[in-house]
Amino acid sequence: MHFTDLFYEISSILIIAAVAGAITVKLRQPLIVGFIVSGILIGPSGLDIVAEPQQLDLLAEIGIAVLLFVVGLKLDPHLIQTTGRVALATGMGQIVFTSVLGFFLALAFGIPMIDSVYVAVALTFSSTIIIVKLLSDKKEIDSLHGRIAVGFLIVQDIVVVLVMIALSALGRGGSGGSLLEAMLFVFLKGIAFIGVIALFMKFVLDRLFAHLARSQELMITFAIAWAVLLAACGDWLGFSKEVGAFLAGVAIASTPYREAIGSRLVPLRDFLLLFFFINLGAGLDLSLLGAQIWPSLLLSAFVLIGNPLIVVIIMGVMGYRRRTGFLAGLTVAQISEFSFILAAMGMHLGHVTAETVGLITLVGLVTIGLSTYMILYSNPLYAKLSPFLGLFERQVPHPEDQGPASADLRDVDIILIGLGRYGRNIARDLYRLGKKIVCVDFDPEILSKWRMKSRPCIYADAGDPEAYDYLPLDRASMVVNTVSGRDFNLQILNILKARSYAGKTVLTAHNYAQVQSYFKAGAHRVLRPFVDAAETAVSTLLTSRDELRHNLPWPIAVTEIRLKQGSFACWKTIGQTDLRARTRTSIIAVDRGGRTFLNPGPDFILYPGDCILLSGEQKNIQIAEKILRESGKEEDAPVRPQFRIEVLPSEKNPAWVGRSIGSLGLRREEGVSIISISRDNEYILAPGPDEIIHPEDILLILRGQGEPSSPGGGQSTGTGNRP
Repeated sequence: MHFTDLFYEISSILIIAAVAGAITVKLRQPLIVGFIVSGILIGPSGLDIVAEPQQLDLLAEIGIAVLLFVVGLKLDPHLIQTTGRVALATGMGQIVFTSVLGFFLALAFGIPMIDSVYVAVALTFSSTIIIVKLLSDKKEIDSLHGRIAVGFLIVQDIVVVLVMIALSALGRGGSGGSLLEAMLFVFLKGIAFIGVIALFMKFVLDRLFAHLARSQELMITFAIAWAVLLAACGDWLGFSKEVGAFLAGVAIASTPYREAIGSRLVPLRDFLLLFFFINLGAGLDLSLLGAQIWPSLLLSAFVLIGNPLIVVIIMGVMGYRRRTGFLAGLTVAQISEFSFILAAMGMHLGHVTAETVGLITLVGLVTIGLSTYMILYSNPLYAKLSPFLGLFERQVPHPEDQGPASADLRDVDIILIGLGRYGRNIARDLYRLGKKIVCVDFDPEILSKWRMKSRPCIYADAGDPEAYDYLPLDRASMVVNTVSGRDFNLQILNILKARSYAGKTVLTAHNYAQVQSYFKAGAHRVLRPFVDAAETAVSTLLTSRDELRHNLPWPIAVTEIRLKQGSFACWKTIGQTDLRARTRTSIIAVDRGGRTFLNPGPDFILYPGDCILLSGEQKNIQIAEKILRESGKEEDAPVRPQFRIEVLPSEKNPAWVGRSIGSLGLRREEGVSIISISRDNEYILAPGPDEIIHPEDILLILRGQGEPSSPGGGQSTGTGNRP
């Protein structure tokens, strides 16, 4: 069914690809699978829609060039450095193991030698795009196994480019001399090519991009033109378009514009790669694939089992725990989009047959499909295989535990999981309050900085049940997880339950549904970073400063200062700050939680987060600001006020008798809550606001020490409904 108009042909191809992609996503599969299936549907074995394959070939070539350009653009050697030798050892070890054993397996199936080389190399590489997407969706990209996986995937990306160069030389060096001479000639041309690019980078590229960056559209257009230009140069010099595009990306990676360019090119890359995978599927002859079924299934089993196993073994020898090795190993249980590109290149160079390309494609479909589910359900899979994986775990201190010795953990109040931005701020403020905490994280760099401050911390992946063997659960009264992610939080809660943890568990949620699920599962408290931040923002916006400044008849300076945790004034009374005597300024109001306390007295206690309004001369206010922003010494830090419970006969406060609890306004005016009433030898455990106080009642009240009271503490002017 051929279309007479190319526009109709492309339109129908895109519609079929969109439908197949939607089904693929529903099945939680990478889009690559859906696109290859789309290609089979529109190819000669299916609807036979493609009349002029040259157009698809061109779009596919541009897509591959953009893919290699983005890979070079995002090549970050720092990722390899941060995971150290394990990324290099695991990446290279897996490459050698898979390629050697894969080569002999291919020969055993009767595949010719050169074809076997391509099959072996194709089985070696794993998809960086797919793995990064899956790990990001699971919030595991920054975990230890995620970092190691990204590290050795980058090693694989570098090696695959080198392999492409070698195969290009092998394919184009035939007639004029020996193969060795041809490869040497290509090598010298490569050195010259890289030298020219290096000179361009040093003297031209930065200045050129500084000019182009004035227009985002122009900068992106130039980046694409640069990628295509070097791709063409690479092809003309006897390498390949892919190598030239890769070097174009590496050149721009040194500029400060690489992130902006990369983020804008990713959608274009994904769109153009669609045509490569469709073209690949359309080129498959299903009649030739029947004989490839068993070889493809056996080679797929080799990739699905052998690749993860060699990673587990290598990481076990290096001292990593079995869980870390297993989760990292799962990321190499499929072949890469580069495997398809390599097969297409081999066919173009005349090295491999269509049957070999079909075999590699079948292995790709099987391994990508199955490994996706293996990664998505990695934790249940690990739970079943964990006893057997113990064979590969060394009985030595693990690299995860290395680093300066932590402080004594015998006296711990709180175990805090996660030292990201949110967790670090919580940990810092808890320390300032004198709490004894131990922090848990899997980032060696963060822990190294934390240990330099002599803060107790443990290297562990909180998702690993075995990591809790090293945590002082029997001494901590609370475990606080500051890392988001519903599955991760529930996993921590289940681990603590399985270990019969008796303390409180605090989790972190980003939406109301998560809050409900955490409480239902047994969490004691839930942190809501976004909600809490919004409340703080509203408190910052709704201050009385503007209202007071507009109503002052004289030119008195009024400034607001928000007290940060750790300020010397926190938890002190206004009288203890001695601010009036030291600076001749006055605290005329304090905004707290949507309430404004006007003219607070000397016994008014200042809390972290309070917004203080100062009045006085401008020069004196500046001095007062500096004093209030100073941090108090930790050894001189005041003790946080505690609440106290009192038993109070109602006859001690005759003005209360005969009135309802709500009408008294005790909580608002005096910081007092009536939490229970004893009446006629019976207890009213939760009195409501309409409850009338009787003459013989015995009241159980909760009073915050230092809370402002109506006579001496200040006057409430409302609950936040200010302009």
